[in-house]
Amino acid sequence: MSRFWSLQFKMSKIMGWVQFLLGGFVIIVSVGSLVKFYSHGFFLHNDDPCRHTYAFNDTSEGFDVRALSDRIHEVLDKMETLQSKLESAVEKIEKEEADLSKSSVSKLEFTKYLKEEVVEPLYEAHMALRQIRLPSMEPIANTSFREEPLINYFVNEEISKYITPKKNRHGKINIYGVETIYNTIGHACVLMKKELEDYMDYDVSSYCKDDWNTAQKLMLRGCDPLPRRRCLTRASKVYGKPYPINESLWKIPDAKNVRWSKYKCRNFDCLSSKNPKRGYSKCVGCFEMDKEKLKWKNKTLLPADFTISEVLGFKPGEIRIGLDYSVGTGTFAARMKEHNVTIISTALNLGAPFNEMIALRGLVPLYITPNQRLPFFDNTMDLIHTTAFFDGWIDLLLLDFILFDWDRILRPGGLLWIDKFFCDKSVKDDYMYLFLQFRYKKHKWVVSPKSKDEVYLSALLEKPPRSL
Repeated sequence: MSRFWSLQFKMSKIMGWVQFLLGGFVIIVSVGSLVKFYSHGFFLHNDDPCRHTYAFNDTSEGFDVRALSDRIHEVLDKMETLQSKLESAVEKIEKEEADLSKSSVSKLEFTKYLKEEVVEPLYEAHMALRQIRLPSMEPIANTSFREEPLINYFVNEEISKYITPKKNRHGKINIYGVETIYNTIGHACVLMKKELEDYMDYDVSSYCKDDWNTAQKLMLRGCDPLPRRRCLTRASKVYGKPYPINESLWKIPDAKNVRWSKYKCRNFDCLSSKNPKRGYSKCVGCFEMDKEKLKWKNKTLLPADFTISEVLGFKPGEIRIGLDYSVGTGTFAARMKEHNVTIISTALNLGAPFNEMIALRGLVPLYITPNQRLPFFDNTMDLIHTTAFFDGWIDLLLLDFILFDWDRILRPGGLLWIDKFFCDKSVKDDYMYLFLQFRYKKHKWVVSPKSKDEVYLSALLEKPPRSL
């Protein structure tokens, strides 16, 4: 009997805390409502109350009311669910009062129940409640509210901490000339709330989940840039030294230096073009060095093929740095390195370890999606090369934005090398217009048939000077 009263006392104590937290939550919401009420001029009569009452919308003066409302409802639902569980547990104990002395429930089982069914849900609701951000008033004459973007949209604690603005210590201006640092995430992250919260669900300072493929899916669907994480990234368990630079450029790396868990293959031999189950379809043969060594070196029978020596001959000694915006394993950069030209290679791991392969060859991979503005300053690149990536699948407007971004980073006198772009004959003129609209100087312009319905375009264009 004494055991029953002990259990009932514990459950009553827990329910008391739940009621206390709910009461505190009501107070917070009430204070927030009063602040909003005050700002609308109901006390000082400095504005028309009807304008706020009848012209109310989801985003009021920079404050996302709908996001706050959704967050409040999430917390209330969690608290209501927890209260229902506790009430059911108490009723069950009361019904089994007579048989309690014969119960086989151990102290360990009861502790586990409290932890999983009470403490953890209560902690989640508690943290969600703490993460609710009420608006602060701006120090201007016409007082209004401003809420930090998305601050009340995501439930995950790490996301909230990441997107919360970080003010400089002592309120000083930093070397960038700002008082506050805003960490950014892609606007499409709001469409993948659950996926992003799962990605950011980890223990701080512990090991990250092996989920780079989840990150890449988020990036490709517009959640780019992703938030930074405070966990330790995983690497191969037997990571060894890479080959010396004089060997690594044209040698298949050690497979032990790659984590293969998210690929269909488990070694570089499996990635051969002869294997129909290799897991990728773009850049077939990119992982076979005997084939890669032939690229851009010697003239072929295809008119759309240019050699590197041929291209560099138009600007002898002027091409020093550049960008390869393609799908590949860094062979273009390796070949240019032989001509003392430094090339950064964009790469996504589309079914195979493209980024790892480029890095292990001693080259620089740039992990970036087509959604993102290039992280280079204006007029800095001597060369931009593209092949096997932007073909006839790409939307014309998207390609237009990308081409203007390339024009931004390409210096006057720099070269744009379009390498075997292909599309359907019926839309050829539309794509041709996009490439020609910048009025670049044509060093080479070749259109040749790829198939009955498709054509290749290869071009070498020079950006003109713009002294405006």
